[in-house]
Amino acid sequence: MSNVLRKILVTCALPYANGSIHIGHMLEHIQADIWVRYQKMLGHEVWFVSADDAHGTAIMLKSEHLGISSTDLIKQVKKEHEKDFLNFKISYDNYHSTHSIENLHLLRKTFKILNEKGLIKQKKIFQFYDNIKKIFLPDRFIKGRCPLCRSENQYGDNCEICSATYEPIDLIDPISVISGEKPILKNTKHLYFDLPFFSHMLKKWIYSGVLEDSVIKKTEEWLKEGLKSWGISRDAPYFGFKIPKFPKKYFYVWLDAPLGYISTFKNLCYKNKKLNFDKLWNKKSNYELYHFIGKDIIYFHTLFWPSILEAVSLRKPNGIFVHGYVTMNGIKLSKSRNIKLIKARDWIKFFDSDSLRYYYATKLSNKISDIEINLEDFVQKINSDIVNKLVNLASRSAGFIEKYFNGYLSNELSDIELYKYFINKSFIIQNFLENREFHSVTRESMRLIDMANKYINEKQPWKIKITKKDNKLHEICTMGINLFRIVMVFLKPILPDLASKTESFLISNLTWKDIKKPLLCHKIKKFSPLYERINSKKINELIHLCN
Repeated sequence: MSNVLRKILVTCALPYANGSIHIGHMLEHIQADIWVRYQKMLGHEVWFVSADDAHGTAIMLKSEHLGISSTDLIKQVKKEHEKDFLNFKISYDNYHSTHSIENLHLLRKTFKILNEKGLIKQKKIFQFYDNIKKIFLPDRFIKGRCPLCRSENQYGDNCEICSATYEPIDLIDPISVISGEKPILKNTKHLYFDLPFFSHMLKKWIYSGVLEDSVIKKTEEWLKEGLKSWGISRDAPYFGFKIPKFPKKYFYVWLDAPLGYISTFKNLCYKNKKLNFDKLWNKKSNYELYHFIGKDIIYFHTLFWPSILEAVSLRKPNGIFVHGYVTMNGIKLSKSRNIKLIKARDWIKFFDSDSLRYYYATKLSNKISDIEINLEDFVQKINSDIVNKLVNLASRSAGFIEKYFNGYLSNELSDIELYKYFINKSFIIQNFLENREFHSVTRESMRLIDMANKYINEKQPWKIKITKKDNKLHEICTMGINLFRIVMVFLKPILPDLASKTESFLISNLTWKDIKKPLLCHKIKKFSPLYERINSKKINELIHLCN
C-alpha cells in the first residue's frame, strides 16, 4: 500500500428523523465505520460525518400525532440516533442535522445561484391531493403499482423492485397512505431544477472512476431514458425551510438533505478551527470525498447531486459506495413498510456491538448484493469464529505464559517462517480493507486463525515438560500470542471493542506499522475472558421484545 498520507471526508446517507434506527440502517454506518477506522489506522487524515434528515411531511404528521412540535420531535430523535451510533462504536467526528442554520444559509445560497443561472423553472402541474386530510401528497405518501414492472405497493417516486423512477401521477391505482383513500388530482405550481442541462457532464463524469460497474450500468439506463427536470419545492403545510420570495413553498427534502453533507462539515469547521471549509469543497481540493449509500438512492447521488455540485462550482465525490438492502426471511427491512423491526437500542440490550459488526462484515463486499440476516446463523458464526477460534487462541497460549513464565513472553519465536507467512498476508488484508471486501477480510483472518490453532494443537504444549535448558513451551505459547496479535490488527476496524480489550491484555497497541516486529521479552496481563459466548435463548427474547 502507498505510504502517501491522504486527506479524506466520508459521509453516510442521512437517517430520517421520524423514527428509530434499526439494524437494517446500521449496516451502512458499520460498513463506513470499518473503512474509516482502517484509514485512520494507516495514519490518514479522515473526517467522518453524517446528520439527521430532519424535514418533510412525515415528520410534520408524526409530530402532530404525538402532540408535540416538529422541532421537539427532531431534537428527541437526534438524541436517540446519536446514542445508537455511539453504542455501535460508529466513530463520527460530527453528527448534525439538516434543520440547522448552516444548512439554511447553504440552501438559500445554492438556490440563489441556481436561479441566477436560469436552472430553476416554474411549472404548473397536477399533483395528488388527499381531499380528506386536505394536504398535497409527497411521493412517499402515495402507493400503487409501478408503471414499468407493475409491482404492487410501490411508492410515488421510485420502485424498489425494478429501481425505476417516475412521477407519482404515473402510478397505477394510487392510494393515499395517510387516509387510505384514492387521492384526487389538483392543480399547483412548483419549482424545478433543470437536470437535463447536465446530461453531457454526467455522461463523462460517471466514467471517471467514481462508480462501480454495476452502478454505472444502472445510471446509464437512466441517462438513456432521458433525464427529467427535478422538483425542488413542496406546498404548505410542510416542515422545512421556506423558499424566499415564493409564498407557501418549501424546499423539498431532496435538495436540503444532500446539502446536509456540506453543512455538517461546515459545522465541524466551527468546532475544529484547524479545518478549512474551502480547502475541502473547492474544485481543486486535494481532499478525497466518499459517500456510502443504499441502492435505493443511487439516482439522487449519481445524477441529481453531482449536477447540483457542478452548478454551484463545488467539487464532486471521488467515490460513491453502494450497498444492497438488509433482508430477513427474504423481506427487506423497512421502517416505512411497517415491518416488525429490530431496533438498534433493542439489539444492544441482548448482544454487544462487535457481534453485529462482525456478522455484517462476513457478508459485506463492494457489490450491491442484498444481505440476509439469519439469527441462528448469527449465533453460530459469532460463537464459532470469535469465541472458539480467535479468543481461544489467546486463552490457551496465555494460560501457560502466566503459569510458568510470570506473564513474560519469550525472547524468540518457535517458528519464524510461520510468523512471516502471517505478516505477508497483511498486504492482502489491506487490499481487501481498502476495497471494502470485508467478507474476504474475515474469511482470510479465520483461515489464519485455524492455522494458528492447528499449530498449537500439533505442538501440544500441555504435554511439554519444562526444563531450564529448553524454552520450547515458552516459545510455542509466545508464538500463539503473536499470531493472535497479528490477526487482531487485521480485525481491529471490525471489532473495536475486542481490539480495545486485546490492547489492554497485551499492554500494546494494535498498529499496522508495528506488525512486522513481534512482541518478545514483553509482559502481558493475566488473561481474563475477552469475549462471552452468545446464548441462543437471547434470540427468542429479542424477537419477543420486538413483537
